[in-house]
Amino acid sequence: MSTPRKALVAGANGIIGRTLTDHLRGLGGWDVVGLSRRGGPGALAVDLLDAADTRAKLADHRDATHLFYAAYQDRPTWAELVAPNVAMLENLADGLDGGALEHVSLMQGYKVYGAHLGPFKTPARESDAGHMPPEFNVDQQELLERRAPSWSAIRPSVVGGTTLGNPMNLALVIAVYASISKELGLPLRFPGKPGAYDSLLEMTDAGLLAEATVWAATSTRNEAFNIANGDLFRWRELWPKLAAYFELDTAPPLPMSLATVMADKEPLWSRMSAKYGLKPAYRDVSAWPFGDFVFSWDYDMFADTSKSRRAGFHYYVDTEQMFYRLFDEFRRDKVIP
Repeated sequence: MSTPRKALVAGANGIIGRTLTDHLRGLGGWDVVGLSRRGGPGALAVDLLDAADTRAKLADHRDATHLFYAAYQDRPTWAELVAPNVAMLENLADGLDGGALEHVSLMQGYKVYGAHLGPFKTPARESDAGHMPPEFNVDQQELLERRAPSWSAIRPSVVGGTTLGNPMNLALVIAVYASISKELGLPLRFPGKPGAYDSLLEMTDAGLLAEATVWAATSTRNEAFNIANGDLFRWRELWPKLAAYFELDTAPPLPMSLATVMADKEPLWSRMSAKYGLKPAYRDVSAWPFGDFVFSWDYDMFADTSKSRRAGFHYYVDTEQMFYRLFDEFRRDKVIP
């Protein structure tokens, strides 16, 4: 009998890491250990910013063959993001140095292409030129190029999943915004910038991303891959369909900051929770700044995913159906009415 692979998943409680952890455990043949600053069910509590704590916690896991890195530390500015996010990955590399590690999978994103800075070249390709630093994603990849026996860099678009308490869950933003709009008897207005309603976008289903991440880590070496659902959409077309799911009308878009207009809605959410038997606290379903960020993209946001198809990954997800499935799961789990 072959020895099972052993995976460490850093950032195991995030929207990407939790789905990846569940996927690996469901595959069989993997011994899976989640790493998270908060710990929790099935996750080892470790402060990756603390080199000594990281080494101590990894002492029993130096037989890990694969490291899947999806951890992230937020900071006020782009420059301030570099030091902590590079340090966490470096502390992990130090803690596993000389062990059984075969491959490191790095979760990145379209920030590698400068997507967060403004209109960028689309479709973005893995071979595109870099942009002016700071950019911690690039620094992390350069670290792996020096240190890892083998690596892969996975670049998703906005990820669709059901994880709560995460600052970057767009499906949850829309679901809670729609639920509150319905409770107030309001139509579902698109809150983004003028121009964002007509831009071309794509998303990446968390389950699809987990499959692609494991595929790349076990089938490729030293390559970066864009991973997305495989279709494009404009909010102008999709928004009325999402409103219809919640049995809501739409009204003309009205630019507004969700972080501002939703700042006083916790008492309303508490009443809704009592009325409908909802489980999560308002803080666990509030990712309004991320919603404002995504809805501010008044330029196209998509990449070329043909490299992964040429290399052998052929799965895809219908984005409209992905949203409906995620909303269904939120309702089933009493996250929304």
